[in-house]
Amino acid sequence: MHGKRIALCASRKLDEMTTLIEKQGGTAIIRPAQGTVFSKGSELGEEMRTVIAMRPDWIVFTTGIGFEALLEAADREGMAAQWHRTIKEANVAARGYKTVTALKQIGVTPVAASEDGTTKGLIAALYGHDFAEKNVVVQLYGDTAPALKQFFLEQGALYTELLPYRHIAPDEGTLATLYKEIVGREVDAVCFTSAMQVRFFFSFAREKKEITPLFDAFRTDVVACAVGKVTKEALEEEGVDRVIAPEHERMGAMIVTLARYFQQ
Repeated sequence: MHGKRIALCASRKLDEMTTLIEKQGGTAIIRPAQGTVFSKGSELGEEMRTVIAMRPDWIVFTTGIGFEALLEAADREGMAAQWHRTIKEANVAARGYKTVTALKQIGVTPVAASEDGTTKGLIAALYGHDFAEKNVVVQLYGDTAPALKQFFLEQGALYTELLPYRHIAPDEGTLATLYKEIVGREVDAVCFTSAMQVRFFFSFAREKKEITPLFDAFRTDVVACAVGKVTKEALEEEGVDRVIAPEHERMGAMIVTLARYFQQ
């Protein structure tokens, strides 16, 4: 990684990643694209009451932390019993082992679950089920999961999203600087550590800039690096062809994988 400039889109563990990059002879460029996350509070309670009244046929949980946030909100709003009953009366699907583990807390085993923790794997597990005219509620952490939404709409489902958190977009000046550095080949790699960073950055590029030069840069001179499968999948859904990611989803492993890529 000697002489390489690595843009980091994360907002945490930056010191740890910077140290690893510098030990490999590279330079870390901090370009946080995560944005700010807030719990929804009482607003979430109202959304959950709407879901309870809906009596959904399917509830899809995409993150363990999001599932737990909904349980906490149900307790806080005094509707824990109704929320648990709503989940247990529905067909439940889950993305990722952490989500499956979280569901076991209340004695629920998913009807369908992704084996690899990706949205693509979840969609594969859902094929064969009838969703026509069925009320489907999808819990999201913040990633819009466009492929999952498209799947359900194509199947004729009545689709509803439930987000426990409110996401505030990152500073546009930071995103503009990162865009300029990528298309100008001023950085050699960009490390994304969440799907939200990917969505925010590419939404900005599509709305405020030209997207084609970005794809050209990632295809040729700038390496897109993801911390794991879900983030890698988000980059691929946005149209990035070349994405590298470590086998084990850890920030340190991501930097080591990137260093090995440059060595090769």
